[in-house]
Amino acid sequence: MGWFVVIGLAAVAFAIMAFAIRLPRGGREFAAAAFMLGLAGYALQGSPWEAGSPTEPRETEEQGQAAMIEARKAMGNQYGAGVSDLITADAFMRAGQFGAAATLLRGATHRNPNDPDVWVALGNALVAHSSGIITPAATFAFDRAAAIAPDHPGPPFFKGLALAQSGEFEEGRAIWQGLLDRPGDPQEPWRQDLVIRLQRLDQIIAMTRGAAPGPNSGANPGPNLGAAMPSGPVPVEQDAPAASPVASPSASASPETSSPTTDRAVP
Repeated sequence: MGWFVVIGLAAVAFAIMAFAIRLPRGGREFAAAAFMLGLAGYALQGSPWEAGSPTEPRETEEQGQAAMIEARKAMGNQYGAGVSDLITADAFMRAGQFGAAATLLRGATHRNPNDPDVWVALGNALVAHSSGIITPAATFAFDRAAAIAPDHPGPPFFKGLALAQSGEFEEGRAIWQGLLDRPGDPQEPWRQDLVIRLQRLDQIIAMTRGAAPGPNSGANPGPNLGAAMPSGPVPVEQDAPAASPVASPSASASPETSSPTTDRAVP
């Protein structure tokens, strides 16, 4: 079938050149030779009988980046010094071009070294570029943002998320619990989202230890507890009921259970 299509297209193209465009005799011979050369190349290298198997490049998955970006904007300064770089980097992140976003944000940290939102965005880009695994460079970016703005909720929020995505559940939970325990307005939007994430993380920790969640891990069970946990970032907006305050890690599992595994999961 492929040969019929190729030969038919070549014949139609030659007829248009010969009769519609009215090429001179020398031009017709040249065009015919070009078509024959193309058909010979197709005969040598073409494989029309084989089924197509397209593959996606590694960095074309959106991976919940839109929700991550909106969460960072909600926590940060909309009029910071590096806002122009953040807008461009966010566009790269939404398109799945995490490496390009990280490169741009590295330059932005030199232009605006005291903008914590730029450092947080750089940490997120580096985590996404490494397929959800936190790296020393990403850790440095989050820590630098926290040093610049100690009261900023973004650095511990996204560092805890990156740690949890990497399978370091206990470390991520400790950072999130410390953020939740900070004094401040209890009605801040990120606090309710963090409570829900902590409940889910407690359940994941309990499952990795082989124990059921403790009675104080939350008023309601987390979504899809018995299913495999997603491997990418979880959108910030979630349909979940209001949650009770989160208990300490010791309430989530028995101390006599085995140590956590290294399976990656996302709260």
